[in-house]
Amino acid sequence: MCRELKREPTWVAAIRLAMLEGRVDTEAVIREANLIPGRERTVRDVLSTMDERGVLRAVDDDTYLPGPVLLHSDRFDLDFENASDGGAHRWKSSV
Repeated sequence: MCRELKREPTWVAAIRLAMLEGRVDTEAVIREANLIPGRERTVRDVLSTMDERGVLRAVDDDTYLPGPVLLHSDRFDLDFENASDGGAHRWKSSV
């Protein structure tokens, strides 16, 4: 986040909206990220790239829903028995 301008990356705002609101569009991302006017094309490019990578799923020209990558990354019932002593970066999950 840019502390001076209180702005954050477009992709962060898009993920937050997808997970909290259940849908994402260009205007909502611009508001959430506190972007300056005129960034619509950039936001649309970021959203379409997130769609291509499965993070979001396009439902029309400017509306996206959480994609499989986001939905499967929100894991529950993780098995921490195989976690290393130094951290929980290696675990076997049931998903």
